Amino acid sequence: MLCQSHTSRRVAAVAVSLVLAGGAAACGPKGGADDAGSGSGAVGGAPKKGGTLTVLNAEPQSDFDPARLYTSGGGNVPSLVFRTLTTRNREASAAGTKVVPDLATDTGKPNADATEWTYTLKDGLKYEDGTPITTADIKYGIERSFAAELSGGAPYLRDWLVGGESYEGPYKNGGKGLDSIVVPDEKTITFKLRKPEGEFPFLATQTQFAPVPKAKDTGVKYEEHPVSSGPYKVVKNDGDGEHLTLERNEHWDEKTDEERKAYPDKIDVRSGLDAAVINQRLSTSSGADAAAVTTDTNLGPAELAQIGGDKELAARVGTGHFGYTNYLAFNPKVAPFDNPKVRQAISYAVNRTSVVNAAGGSALAEPATTFLPEQEAFGFTKYDHFPAGATGDAAKARELLKEAGFPDGISITLTHSTAQNRQTGPEIATAVQQALGAAGITVKLEGLEANAFNERRWDAKNTPGFFLSRWGADWPSGGPFLAPIFDGRQIVTNGSNYNHAQLNDASVNTEIDEIAKLTDLAAAGKRWGALDKKIGEQALDVPLFHPVYKRIVGKEVKNVVISDWTGVLDISQVSVK
Repeated sequence: MLCQSHTSRRVAAVAVSLVLAGGAAACGPKGGADDAGSGSGAVGGAPKKGGTLTVLNAEPQSDFDPARLYTSGGGNVPSLVFRTLTTRNREASAAGTKVVPDLATDTGKPNADATEWTYTLKDGLKYEDGTPITTADIKYGIERSFAAELSGGAPYLRDWLVGGESYEGPYKNGGKGLDSIVVPDEKTITFKLRKPEGEFPFLATQTQFAPVPKAKDTGVKYEEHPVSSGPYKVVKNDGDGEHLTLERNEHWDEKTDEERKAYPDKIDVRSGLDAAVINQRLSTSSGADAAAVTTDTNLGPAELAQIGGDKELAARVGTGHFGYTNYLAFNPKVAPFDNPKVRQAISYAVNRTSVVNAAGGSALAEPATTFLPEQEAFGFTKYDHFPAGATGDAAKARELLKEAGFPDGISITLTHSTAQNRQTGPEIATAVQQALGAAGITVKLEGLEANAFNERRWDAKNTPGFFLSRWGADWPSGGPFLAPIFDGRQIVTNGSNYNHAQLNDASVNTEIDEIAKLTDLAAAGKRWGALDKKIGEQALDVPLFHPVYKRIVGKEVKNVVISDWTGVLDISQVSVK
């Protein structure tokens, strides 16, 4: 379900890493009654309009152009400026995994086979300058996202739209548009697709669906002052997103926007900060930091231990779960991983308790035995084909190795990143090495610098036989989770290839197509879960854990809402008064 463009696939690989860092960058939370994740907020009292919200981040909000952003559900800070045809439901926990109307009156009307989707705009929609938003602007906004100089957004449109695979954007060929985007009037827009796509309403949450008035388009400079369709407008963008200042868009009408609360008068985003500094400032909450949040920085194990003894600080920590899985990947084209029993032996030998500890402990990671995250929206179906228990089953692993022709054990190499990220780095690799050693599997660790590691693991011609990996969904569904990893038609030999096992199973490919036709997302979810279970029998990967987000907010922050779509605080709901 990812685009067939090799360039876009490479962009997607970057986006996946951003999802983990930022929660809402590409590329979903559960909050207890005692934490800010419950949605009640960090302090008491009803939320009110006014004040300035400060955002303290490690990564800059770069490429602030709707064409270039790769977000999930429209992103966090971007969704304050860019409205889209649909958006994520801004509610806590599982309710937040639903797609709802934004600029459109509904989530879209499909034709009989879901190869066409039609939307109608709400009345009274305006830009920051008071001019009306039209469907021609949405069509143009999508078309400009095809321009090479504005690449970086989600790749699906190039693959899904008729003619999208060869379209080069409106800056070439005399400004020619895409015939598969039809605008019969200022309120109606229809998309014609190459194949059935029941999840098109999810795609319509991406910022590429934000309206862009053609007369105001300044190409690569548009990000400096994009024309707002949301509750805030950009008044300052310094250092390519390092310091972003947003103020109210007086022409935004809350009657047309049921999702964004837009309580603060001003949003001050400051980036390029050290993670430890961010967490310290939020904990101390001095001055403006009392009304501050972060959208990309987690608390670490040491910080959580310190906060655990302070009830006031603990009450300001929100808990979230994004749709993300960390796993061990096999390349069955490399011996001995071509032998299913060897892969099964490794699956039994893994000690998930030690892996979770290496990831920061049970507060920051939850053990996984399924590839799909443990959320209903993804179609989660519980299974454990190779039950290793909490600490691994070394005896079963040795038995399988013997059956595979290795009675004296084997020696293998595990490729990992040298980044200290508690995801694909040496901490996790060492935990796996020790567990497999107890089963007679000698593991040599091959550490690669982060960029080199990513290049290697996505290189179909040079994929390691055994390596650490991870995957996050572009929206809460099994489709963008399973299809890129297991659809044989998405294997790429001269670009970024995410199908690490190079699985090309006709029955799997067919089922992916059949599920994609469904517009009943609940029914689709059940089939995604069943497909995950079926693929899991082949032991093509070993799910290790799902990350948990723990983030603290300033002491004056109210109305903290964390959904299972993003897993992090929704900035559009926050109040500081």
